[in-house]
Amino acid sequence: MAVEKDPADDTGLPASLQMAWGLRERPGKGPRPTLTLPKIVDAAVALAAGEGMDAVSMGRVAKELGVSTMSLYRYVTAKEELYILMSEAGVGTPPPLPAEAEQWGWRELLTDWAYAQRTLLMTKPWILRIPLTAPPASPNQLAWMERGLASMAGTALEEGEKLSAVILIGGLVRNEATMAADMMDAIIKGGVPPDQVLGRYVTTLRLLTGPDSHPALTRLLESDAFTGSGEPDFQFRFGLDRILDGLARLIADRTAPPSA
Repeated sequence: MAVEKDPADDTGLPASLQMAWGLRERPGKGPRPTLTLPKIVDAAVALAAGEGMDAVSMGRVAKELGVSTMSLYRYVTAKEELYILMSEAGVGTPPPLPAEAEQWGWRELLTDWAYAQRTLLMTKPWILRIPLTAPPASPNQLAWMERGLASMAGTALEEGEKLSAVILIGGLVRNEATMAADMMDAIIKGGVPPDQVLGRYVTTLRLLTGPDSHPALTRLLESDAFTGSGEPDFQFRFGLDRILDGLARLIADRTAPPSA
C-alpha cells in the first residue's frame, strides 16, 4: 500500500512511523481539529481490548469519540496506520530488569525477555490479531528488539545469529500466545470451562485412535501428559529451553579452545 507523504517531508519514513516517533502529529493540512492522535489510538485500543480487533474500524472509532469518520483522516490516513499506532501503544516499553539481572548471563536475560513478551501477549491478546505488514520499526517495538539482542552482547554469536535467535524465540512466544488466545475464544463462545474442553478432547482421541492404528497417540493418552499436574507453562518452558540449549551448544563450540 502506498502511503501518502507530505511534500515538505524529507525523512523517507511512512506517515505512521513518523507519527509513532513523534516526527509529525498528523498527515493532513488545514486547521487543527479538536481531536488528538492519542485520543484516537486510545479509543481504538479500548475497542480492541473490549470487543476484539474485528470491532476496530475508522467509523467505529469515530463513533466512540463522537466525531465524524472524516475527521479521523486528518490524523490517520488509513486503518493500517492506526494498526501500527495501536500496536505501539499496546506493547509499550519492555519492563525494567530486576536488580539481580546484573549477575545474569545471556541465558537468564533471554529467558526474562521471552517471558516478558509472553506475559504481554497473554494479557493483551488483541495485539496478536493485528496484521503483520512490515518488520518492527516503531519505538517500543525496537526497544523490545534491542533488549533481546543486547541479552547476547557478551556471547560469541555473530550479529545475524543473534537476530535469528530473537526471531526464533519471538516466534515461539507468539505461537503459544496465539494458540492460547484461540483456545480462550473457543471457550468463551462455547461456554465450556477449560478442563471440560480438554476432557472432551481426550475422550475424542480415545474414540478415534487405538494401539494398532495410532500406537504413539495411545502411549500419550495412557500417560499423564493431558491429566498430570505439571507446571502450567511446561510446553512453553520446554520449547524455550530447547532453543536456549541449542544456542548454548553453539556458543560453547565458538569459545572452546582449539584441540591439539
